[in-house]
Amino acid sequence: MAKNIVIVESPAKASTIEKYLGEDFIVTSSYGHIRDLKKKDKGIDIEKNYTPHYIIPEEKKAIVKELKKLSDKSETVWLATDEDREGEAIAWHLKEVLELPEKKIRRIVFSEITKPAILEAVKNPRGIDYNLVNSQQSRRILDRLVGFELSPILWRKVKPKLSAGRVQSVAVRLIVEREREIDSFTSQSRFKVNGNFIVKDKDGKETDFKAEVSDYFDTQKEAEEFLEKCRTSEYSIQSLEKKPVKKSPSAPFTTSTLQQEASRKLRFSVARTMLIAQKLYEAGKITYMRTDSVNLSDIALDGAENQINSEYGKNYSHKRQYKTKSKTAQEAHEAIRPTDFSKENVSGSKEEKALYELIWKRAISSQMSDAKIERTIAKINVSNAEQMFVAKGEVIKFDGFLKVYLESSDDDDSEEGNEDILPDLSEGQKISFADISATQRFTRPPSRYTEASLVKKLEELGIGRPSTYAPTISTIQKRLYVHKEEREGTEREYSVIKLGADKKISHEKRTEITGAEKGKLIPEDIAMLVSDFLMEHFPQIMDYQFTAHIEEELDEIANGKMDYHEMLDEFYPPFKEKVMHTIENTERVSGERILGKDPVTGKQLSVRMARFGPVAALSNPSDENDTPQYSGLRRTQKLENITFDEALELFKLPRVVGEYENREVTAAIGRFGPYVKHDGKFYSIKDIHDPHDIEIDAAIDVIDAKRKSDAEKMIKTFEENPEYMILNGRWGPYLRAGKENVRLPKGREPSSFTFEECMQLAEESKSKPKRKFRRKKS
Repeated sequence: MAKNIVIVESPAKASTIEKYLGEDFIVTSSYGHIRDLKKKDKGIDIEKNYTPHYIIPEEKKAIVKELKKLSDKSETVWLATDEDREGEAIAWHLKEVLELPEKKIRRIVFSEITKPAILEAVKNPRGIDYNLVNSQQSRRILDRLVGFELSPILWRKVKPKLSAGRVQSVAVRLIVEREREIDSFTSQSRFKVNGNFIVKDKDGKETDFKAEVSDYFDTQKEAEEFLEKCRTSEYSIQSLEKKPVKKSPSAPFTTSTLQQEASRKLRFSVARTMLIAQKLYEAGKITYMRTDSVNLSDIALDGAENQINSEYGKNYSHKRQYKTKSKTAQEAHEAIRPTDFSKENVSGSKEEKALYELIWKRAISSQMSDAKIERTIAKINVSNAEQMFVAKGEVIKFDGFLKVYLESSDDDDSEEGNEDILPDLSEGQKISFADISATQRFTRPPSRYTEASLVKKLEELGIGRPSTYAPTISTIQKRLYVHKEEREGTEREYSVIKLGADKKISHEKRTEITGAEKGKLIPEDIAMLVSDFLMEHFPQIMDYQFTAHIEEELDEIANGKMDYHEMLDEFYPPFKEKVMHTIENTERVSGERILGKDPVTGKQLSVRMARFGPVAALSNPSDENDTPQYSGLRRTQKLENITFDEALELFKLPRVVGEYENREVTAAIGRFGPYVKHDGKFYSIKDIHDPHDIEIDAAIDVIDAKRKSDAEKMIKTFEENPEYMILNGRWGPYLRAGKENVRLPKGREPSSFTFEECMQLAEESKSKPKRKFRRKKS
């Protein structure tokens, strides 16, 4: 047996580390956390100074047994879990569960899984940092206390099966507030004027360039009056300003900026980015991916410099260190970077290659020279008007880091090229116009959050840490508070007034698509109800500054400047008091709005949150025997702003869509969602079409597609009994005998079974004991 056992969190990490250590070492994995807080009574003994009660989950007991056997036979146990608080806590859990004495433990940390880093860590072991452990435990305890106290209140007062959390509820609040900003926004029309101008050089050669009036015109009349002035004006270059500008590269990635940029450039979700980055880290290709530092080690700086000098030349190299804007960043850690700058590409999946390339470009460009740009601004005088046209252009004199990388923004997902290059111009030079247009534009509401922009906002507010962004965003989607949606937008008409080279003014109407969105986070009605309820009764939990303050206190605990019991004592007693008060003194909320009376039935029309989601209801509250009618709201409708007419329209289902094969096709919503019905059969249109506006052609497509699918599924039917049929299933061919599904013997063509054989298989199946499925213990 080896003298040393090294324990890490994952098999992939173990296999990479194993390559760098000798035969004296066995490297194995704990497969993540090996124990968890009890579910019962929050898993925390509050009376005993917030003592956590841990258990070993059933599925981890065999792993613990094997680790115990290995550690008992080893002289030294090396705990090589990740360098963050989570990793430190896993190391501590291993020590406790495996009953390891302090003298037998060596704690090693590294920011990259490379041979030099591993061997250096082995040379410099330390003990477990209990400050980091206490900080991680504090977060777990605090989040458990908040979640286990608030969630049952939401079950009672709002809707069953809801959840609340210290960070997730604040993230939902951000999304809800943004949605309400959008709902209350009133778009205003205005006109932007652009011109195409012509300048002649000394040889009479004409060159055109673009310019615009900086300010907008508020009304069409003002725009028309300006164009009328332009029609009779002369144009000249009033001023010409040329100035050199430097553009500097962005810092290497932190967790937050990697998530944002991977979302913009690669269309990865935050969770997907972290999963792929984890694989790259465990394979030894990049440094640790949960970090808020922008520092690079001296070895990394030298590696980047050598690669830049070799690949691009010394004039492209500019060694620099960055300072993070975050007060709480752990500068002892490193930014995310390749472990070897000489490798521009790596093996792996398509996604791994793409993310690695992004990390390599960002890190290498951070150590490259500034781009040198000459920016030109030309102001054009209009003889008969006060306003001036402005033309902007730039020329890249030295591309520097732009040779490798340009950061994207949330407003523009693509890497733009440079501004137009202007022709040679001189002050006082006379020019003419080819055409001038005044185009109607509309002010736009603030954009909904994407996963990337939400991470950016959380970081700006100091809410959460690198390890919490992805879980938070995943949780609020899994809990169905928000969803990601693609909206095609709607067509909108706008006006264009054009002054041509013939000096005639023309008007035309054009159309554009507005409101189209991709991958935006949209809150459900339940998110708005829960957010309002928590804001009213637990404003401290929902306060951005309070949540950020908690993160700062957790950082102080990690740095040994605060006792975690002190933090919990400060928070929990008043919070618990507020919980009890809310349970006893608040009414159930449903977001009900009474919209009016149905002109046909005289019944009250209202909307509210029901057990299965938001509904409109027609009811007679004064009649005890009345049976209300319900209809679910459409995906794009909201409880708080649906109108009377929109709600009444919901009760027009089922509706006749048209005829197909001389039979009526209807659309409706049932227990399992929207559907179309034809010839007594039901065809689901869930997540495909809206039953309120599906047309007959689309309904026919759905019907035909389902028939084709069923035909491909059918292998054989029997005239003797139509309820007996052999079908193609997800796991292969099987026999459907009435309501029973029967497995077919392997090694035989399914269509060769006779009716008699099928009857026998069905009878034999009845006598076999049914498989029992046990619910997995949590």
